[in-house]
Amino acid sequence: MSSFSISFKNIYKKYGTAVVLNDINLNIAQNKTTALVGESGSGKSTLLQIVNGLTTPTSGQVEIFGDKIDYDNLPALRKKMGYAVQGAGLFPHLTVFENITVMAKLEGWSDEEIEKRADYLIELVDLHEDLLARFPHNLSGGQQQRVSLCRAMMLNPPLLLLDEPFSALDPITKQYIHTEFAKLQKAEARSILLVTHDMEEAVKLADHIVILKDGRIVQNDKTEDIRNEPKNEYVEGLLKDVIH
Repeated sequence: MSSFSISFKNIYKKYGTAVVLNDINLNIAQNKTTALVGESGSGKSTLLQIVNGLTTPTSGQVEIFGDKIDYDNLPALRKKMGYAVQGAGLFPHLTVFENITVMAKLEGWSDEEIEKRADYLIELVDLHEDLLARFPHNLSGGQQQRVSLCRAMMLNPPLLLLDEPFSALDPITKQYIHTEFAKLQKAEARSILLVTHDMEEAVKLADHIVILKDGRIVQNDKTEDIRNEPKNEYVEGLLKDVIH
């Protein structure tokens, strides 16, 4: 098996004449959190969507744990990964418990297996049991995000993809969710690819940071190295509001 969770090899993505990703070569470490950081239009979300098959590269190759992505067999690919997005993306017609467990039911897990795994995750993210019978519209933003994380983790996937999952939260709620996120990673270490425009969030949560601008990689380093040695003025600008 590859020592990397994801490998991007010569990835280009074009929409018409617009080049969104320009020759991306990048390896994502296993069992670490890697943040993709950049302003709107930098290509970070597109790179994430290529991993889970929401879009395909114009050219180049992507490998997941050493295996080339087969875009003709996406269900098999997606069993290896959890996915959480901005605004939680919960099913409005399902209760909280049904949202969390929907993938396990589709996979044919027994009721006992489902309950045991769900109970573990619910306790881990501090989601109160009296919320389980409610529907998403009855929850706060922070509660919805906890449910989304539980759902993404339900099958215990080796890879977790997070696309701006915390950006809609108020600062206080975001602090709580960041704590739960760190707790999840400590309890069950896995490969996490986190897309964010918030450099402070990236520094707080990620072991490794990849900074994108105009579809190209500007800097790709350990978080500590990026803080200590920003490569250029653009990276320095992203870091200026980060609390030291």
